[in-house]
Amino acid sequence: MKNLCVIPARGGSKRIPRKNIRLFAGKPMIAHSIVAARASGLFTDVIVSTDDQEIAAIARAHGAETPFMRPAELSNDHAGTIEVIAHATRWMQERHGAYDAVCCIYATAPFVHISDLRRGCEALASGPWAYAFTATEFAAPIFRSFQPHPEGGVEMFFPDKFTARSQDLPKALHDAGQFYWGRPDAWLEGKRFFERHSHPVIIPRWRVQDIDNLDDWTRAELMFDSVSRQVA
Repeated sequence: MKNLCVIPARGGSKRIPRKNIRLFAGKPMIAHSIVAARASGLFTDVIVSTDDQEIAAIARAHGAETPFMRPAELSNDHAGTIEVIAHATRWMQERHGAYDAVCCIYATAPFVHISDLRRGCEALASGPWAYAFTATEFAAPIFRSFQPHPEGGVEMFFPDKFTARSQDLPKALHDAGQFYWGRPDAWLEGKRFFERHSHPVIIPRWRVQDIDNLDDWTRAELMFDSVSRQVA
């Protein structure tokens, strides 16, 4: 198969400045995604979509290509993943021909596993799916969740589930935020991820680490170090 990997990495991270190239476990954060993509052997091309020259240089140093600089209108806080990957897909297909699949791997996914990338690729190729992406179960049943009431106290989101046993509640998943395999047309048509046309690649909760602030970063590094020592 002719597959394209696109790693989106804009330069304007605010909560953790320069997050995509900040050192994580001894190397730039984005390098973990690049290395995993290349080591998987799944991709004809591994590229980084960025608006930042420093990120582009570091990406190239770790084995990715940066064939274009991302336009400013796709580099602000409101630009979504789908439109960024659609731009990269269109740019590459116009110059290198059609791809069978396009995979977005986030630049901040140091826990991504090659085996999971392969599972996603196989799922997309073997079924009628538009996308295949990583997901995991919520740590607690979402049907037990509640919110503060504006007039005081709390109220359940699903009050009809109050007496239901945990084992009788539907399984609920959330996006793991690591990678998204998609058919080129799905990206170009702007199809959404969380629909019936998508296949979840289930991974364990401990490998899902949101890194949105410095506390998250420290926690993720500790987990990464612990896992690395166990493997070694």
